[in-house]
Amino acid sequence: MKNYFDLTGQVAVVTGASTGLGVQMAKAFANQGCNIVCLARRKELVEENAKNIGKEYGVKAIGVVCDITETDSVEKAVDLILEKMGRIDILVNNAGTGAVAPAEQITDEQFGNELNIDLFGTFKVARAVAAKAMIPAGYGRIINISSMYGMVGNKIAPCAPYHAAKGGVVNLTRALAGEWGEKGITVNTIAPGYFETPLTKETLDTPFFQEYAKTMIPMSRYGKEGELDTAAIFLASPFSSYVNGIVCPVDGGYTCM
Repeated sequence: MKNYFDLTGQVAVVTGASTGLGVQMAKAFANQGCNIVCLARRKELVEENAKNIGKEYGVKAIGVVCDITETDSVEKAVDLILEKMGRIDILVNNAGTGAVAPAEQITDEQFGNELNIDLFGTFKVARAVAAKAMIPAGYGRIINISSMYGMVGNKIAPCAPYHAAKGGVVNLTRALAGEWGEKGITVNTIAPGYFETPLTKETLDTPFFQEYAKTMIPMSRYGKEGELDTAAIFLASPFSSYVNGIVCPVDGGYTCM
């Protein structure tokens, strides 16, 4: 009998795994038996998260410090991961940021920073992991985390640079899927809607946003912890080998209207 979502013995690298959705997805993979690399800039957090995941799920887990905007940092991090773990089967490009301000007030620096982290950073990590680990192995699962705002505009939280960067992630995913599919690597993207994290909880719990959810989200609520996990596990599965270049919204139906 097949266990379609068993990831035992595989190695998953999750960027932005210091807080929030990155940590949640790292735990989801560990729950399926996957060994974990928590990758982010904050040393104390990634090491603590890796230690906790390893202890809770009985898998090998390490924290690696990396600034995804620095090419040299990315290359060294991937080399270190291969040295310590021996392989990279799954990459989740989750690290990102968000500049919220009216478009006419956005500075060049804000726009450039958004693209540098969310889009260029995603490419840099994918490029290094593919070149050093996945293409030589003839296998890989790359999951880029975009956003529903990479597919639509919005009136409630103006963030044009974020929309532009996340929209770029969507088509970068398609481009890489087109190039690397024949090499045994699938590249897909998840487009989350509003999810409760330590950074968003205070905003999402306000009466204004609660009312907005009832109007704009068919399920009339925000995403809860764990509700993104199964999409990531599905795309990471060895059996999802013919799923390539897709955008998978996990947004309670926000983008269906």
